[in-house]
Amino acid sequence: MNGRRVVITGTGVVSALGMSRAELFENLLNGRSAIRRMEEWGLNLNGGFSPGAPVVLGDAAKKKIPRLFRRSMGDLSIFASLAAMQALEESGLEPEAVSGGRCGCVIGSTMGSSKSIAEAFRMILLEHGMADMPAAQFFKCASHTASFNVANLLNITGCVQSASAACASGLQAVGTARCLIAYGAQDIMICGGADELSQEVTGSFDLLYAGASEYENAPECSSRPFDARRTGLVCGEGAGILVLEEYEHARKRGAEIFAEIAGYATCGCGSQISQSDASSIRRCLALAYRDAGIAADSTDYISAHATATVQGDAEEAKALRDFFGADAVPASSLKGHLGHTLGASGVIETIAALEMMNRGILLPTLNLESVAEECSGVDHVRTPREHKVDVFLKNSFAFGGINAALICVANEQ
Repeated sequence: MNGRRVVITGTGVVSALGMSRAELFENLLNGRSAIRRMEEWGLNLNGGFSPGAPVVLGDAAKKKIPRLFRRSMGDLSIFASLAAMQALEESGLEPEAVSGGRCGCVIGSTMGSSKSIAEAFRMILLEHGMADMPAAQFFKCASHTASFNVANLLNITGCVQSASAACASGLQAVGTARCLIAYGAQDIMICGGADELSQEVTGSFDLLYAGASEYENAPECSSRPFDARRTGLVCGEGAGILVLEEYEHARKRGAEIFAEIAGYATCGCGSQISQSDASSIRRCLALAYRDAGIAADSTDYISAHATATVQGDAEEAKALRDFFGADAVPASSLKGHLGHTLGASGVIETIAALEMMNRGILLPTLNLESVAEECSGVDHVRTPREHKVDVFLKNSFAFGGINAALICVANEQ
């Protein structure tokens, strides 16, 4: 990309396996899974069990957000706000820098607060209509709820946008934020993705027969990216937020730089309503590497999207095999640990990859016991591996045939 350089100076995570980059990484490294049977949901729409990976967040954590702001937030906005506060603190930016008009906010999610939307429908259809609905309900349900809630909480007066592209939402938000800085509209961006776990959203995947349907007695094994026995995805929740800065702005204030965003691309499949195919994924990767101005063979690690759906994993594996060459680049997916955190996944997994870069350790794909034949030809990371990472690729692919790819490189100051 022509334009100003953009670097990452802050990270924030709210996840089922940790409330910071370090805590998340340690739990991932130790092979923990957050997936459990959601007993409170009963059977799913297909008569099977309901797995999920919920965030456990106590009242004390929620009360870090003043009630004035919290009352208009559903869970996804609470997750995004806590992660944004964490990222901002890590960045060391002063409040004046955030509120001065040169800082913006872009956060992606699949929709508004899904639990709040379901609650609103229950009020309208099963109770007394809209008459008794709290005024704040609208703000929880709005599709841009995370962006405006975080912006108001942090007194951000620059550009405020939202991204809604299902599972690609978070990565699209980061890509948009990067463009706003690169072309001079902003100097700082708070960006990322957030989503919440609900029975209604999980049910939509069951309707598509895309949800995991086996391992009822061992739900922690039900999300199996690239595995021969994979049957579908397991939904999770959380938020991943990055602070992006123009390189000179960060350097002059002495900020710690975690990585530079070298390349980004997003594109549509143009033909598939359910998911992307290998050819459109390859095209997205080619656009991202052209944007970065670096060769694909310089890549040290791929953070795969791989949600454990039968077709989606196969298409991604084929694209990686065709684009990089057989067994050329180590790759892994974190969906076996965290489930699919939907709009948050691209950024939570980017943050995990930043820590892999920092520590020189690749995290494996959990529950990958036997690589499916259609997913072969990829250097699957199956146990923690010491490996220097100077360049990594993060993929996100969404229902509707939407692709996004982000390339990060180690900072050389």
